[in-house]
Amino acid sequence: MNLADSEIVASLLSKDNYAIEKDINQADFILINTCAIRDNAEQRIRKRLRELRALQRTHQGLKIGILGCMAERLQKQLMEEEDNVSFIVGPDAYRNLPQMLDNIKDGEKLAETLLSETETYDDIEPVRYDTNGITAYISIMRGCQNYCAYCVVPYTRGRERSRDPRTIVDEARSLFEKGYREVTLLGQNVNSYRWEAESGKRKAESEEHDLFTNHYSQITNSVGFPQLMAMVAEVSPLLRVRFATSHPKDLSDELLQVMARYDNICKCIHLPVQSGSERMLKLMNRRYTPEWYLGRIDAIRRYLPTCSITTDVIAGFCTETEEDHQATLEMFRKVRYDYAYMFKFSMRPNTYAAKYLQDDVPDDVKTRRLEEIIALQGEIALENNQKEVGKTFEVLIEGVSHRSEGQLFGRNSQNKVIVFERGNLQPGQYANVKVTRCTSATLIGEVVDNK
Repeated sequence: MNLADSEIVASLLSKDNYAIEKDINQADFILINTCAIRDNAEQRIRKRLRELRALQRTHQGLKIGILGCMAERLQKQLMEEEDNVSFIVGPDAYRNLPQMLDNIKDGEKLAETLLSETETYDDIEPVRYDTNGITAYISIMRGCQNYCAYCVVPYTRGRERSRDPRTIVDEARSLFEKGYREVTLLGQNVNSYRWEAESGKRKAESEEHDLFTNHYSQITNSVGFPQLMAMVAEVSPLLRVRFATSHPKDLSDELLQVMARYDNICKCIHLPVQSGSERMLKLMNRRYTPEWYLGRIDAIRRYLPTCSITTDVIAGFCTETEEDHQATLEMFRKVRYDYAYMFKFSMRPNTYAAKYLQDDVPDDVKTRRLEEIIALQGEIALENNQKEVGKTFEVLIEGVSHRSEGQLFGRNSQNKVIVFERGNLQPGQYANVKVTRCTSATLIGEVVDNK
């Protein structure tokens, strides 16, 4: 999501005659786009600011700005504590950046961090400045209002608001015409995407854009996420469509049916569980039970038998007991995730947990529990990948392997990385690859047919 935001910033600045400078020593401005979801992310930014002091001493006039969630959360502290920062801009104020950069004077500090209830940047075509030219992100909504007890996002990115679906489809079509072959639709909770038409304008606009076709031509007043997925999938059967991320409470059968209907919608769902304990889920304000979650897993398996499932999990949330931890391990054994993002709990200021709960699980206990989750997931991932040996997958080639110039890598519909001999193939092509062996993280194969 930060990459998508950075591409919006690059677009806004390029329209004001600024250009990206690859050589940091030649830059007039350095903009650091930040994350606040874990303390460790913020500490990396602090370290980076310290490292840049040396450059500022030799590069007179160089100005540094902090963008994004950390800027939103820590505006006052950053102004006071980081004397080498000249401007601070929150995620809903990027339109002000060109004017700020034009007008900022030496020694001056500027800040814009007001959150918006309407800003979606849906009229901005992002500049794809750090991309392989094959895969791209499309932000379809901003903000979140789930207010999970541990999460700072609602306070740094504001309330949910959805982009006009026509601008999303236009962006996907433009990317396809430029040679991109995969898009990932982004949102804090894409399942809650809903765009409502303005009264009296919808008919003329829909006729002008002519996007609401085929199965969804009867839609007149609103578009939900399943409909949006279908619209993007219909851009071209050669354009793969992914999405991230889903909240279990909003994962509908309708979405699963749409995914089953379109071959180019990738069969991979990221479904954060966070904990396998009902008590923990309630304390986290996740608004589902383990039984509900497993019911959604069953629905995925029913509609999409080949779908891979990935997740997020937190070890050591407030008051977590050994019994709660064991429930999480049991959830992993039942679901058998293909991949998981696994973290120790990090208390974030201003969240419900910071205000009303106590971070009372010792760090060594958090570490041990996290290591147990990681070890179990490693075993499960290896066993899952071993079952893929002998199967043939259609792979979208993304680039040259980091380990060998003679090998390429790509991903299948299930988002699993497959490495294979290069031959005459090039990034951006599709190839049928038979898996011959694997590790817990990667499939290794051989090309059996080209497309």
